[in-house]
Amino acid sequence: MVTAKLRRSGNSFIVTVPRDEVERLHLHEGQLVAVEVRAVEVRPVLSPALQALFDEVFAEIEPALRYLADR
Repeated sequence: MVTAKLRRSGNSFIVTVPRDEVERLHLHEGQLVAVEVRAVEVRPVLSPALQALFDEVFAEIEPALRYLADR
């Protein structure tokens, strides 16, 4: 699945398909393609090492993080 930002162009909105995806699917300009449009939320995924470190220190820093979140 390709994710892309929706951009305005005049009175329309456009999404750009990355070149490597076009090449992978052997598409060409002018060809009709199917597009499924739905909103997605992209969240970063921590590496196992970074997740372990976060889990180790979270209890200690949680009050400070909550303080910052409330501001």
